[in-house]
Amino acid sequence: MLFPFALLYGVGVYARNWLFDKKIFKSSKFNFPVICVGNLSVGGTGKTPMVEYLIGFLKDRYQVATISRGYKRRTKGFGIAGEHTTALDIGDEPMQFHLKFPNVSVAVGEERLVAIPQLLQDRPDTSLIILDDAFQHRYVQAGFNILLTDYSNLYTRDFLLPAGDLRDARKSATRAHCIVVTKCPEEISSIEMDVLKKELKLLPAQSVFFTTIKYERPLQMLSRNPMELDSGMHVLLVCGIANPNPIKAYLNEKVATYDMIKFPDHHIFDSDDLNDILIQFHKIPSINKIILTTEKDEVRLHKFQTELIDIPVYVLPISHVFLNDGAELFQKNVIDFVESYK
Repeated sequence: MLFPFALLYGVGVYARNWLFDKKIFKSSKFNFPVICVGNLSVGGTGKTPMVEYLIGFLKDRYQVATISRGYKRRTKGFGIAGEHTTALDIGDEPMQFHLKFPNVSVAVGEERLVAIPQLLQDRPDTSLIILDDAFQHRYVQAGFNILLTDYSNLYTRDFLLPAGDLRDARKSATRAHCIVVTKCPEEISSIEMDVLKKELKLLPAQSVFFTTIKYERPLQMLSRNPMELDSGMHVLLVCGIANPNPIKAYLNEKVATYDMIKFPDHHIFDSDDLNDILIQFHKIPSINKIILTTEKDEVRLHKFQTELIDIPVYVLPISHVFLNDGAELFQKNVIDFVESYK
């Protein structure tokens, strides 16, 4: 039933890309290292952990900055995170970058073409910019495009909205410099990797990498003290992310019982939400119980730290782990790109 609407959406997508390809719509390229992290679909492919992965190994070499759209923030235009910035000012994902990497310039702006020069003017020491979720923002032609696709829902097997999850055409993958297949099972074989490489139909200049999700030890939201999940623990999972299935699978392995309160992606928590969470938490009969949430949700719950000071709320950090010894080559490709501007 949704197929006709997907065709109409596809006409718009192909028309827009054609206008950019024919240079009727202009793309600007900067004489400056700009890395773009994005995908072709809606939903979680791991863009935020990938940006954090890049920051992690680049921040000691370069003066790194990030630019995001700042989805669901209550401000407009260009802005840079500061000492008193909140998630309502810049959005949850940029706020997460800001809290994790206080020495990195974190900026937001709907128009990246405008935001990049503004950032460079305000932070002239910047030597590298990472664009978060900007693969479809074709007014800026990034020097290095990293395209992510979920192992369980490759873009080659997906379809355009609303019949599928694709917000851009599969052909757009040809603009990527490297493709990262995320959320792979740890035991994926080399034979299956080769099969997936063939399915992706890589161009000669493109490289492909495979990553899996790694969950770190949960951290207490306020004290940041780590703890271990145990099989006798009752967990109340609170999340407002696009795809909670990996976390649910993780909890199935770690604890015997968990409940979940699911909110929409990028949900802004209010007092009623907090009240509902606490009511459900206090209904759990077990003494050994905690509230567990994601890093993205934490920054939107942080405003309730006074109300949660006596509640065991823990945050589950997540990161990408490259498989098949791919981390060294991936990092080399990125660093070679940055160094090429020198």
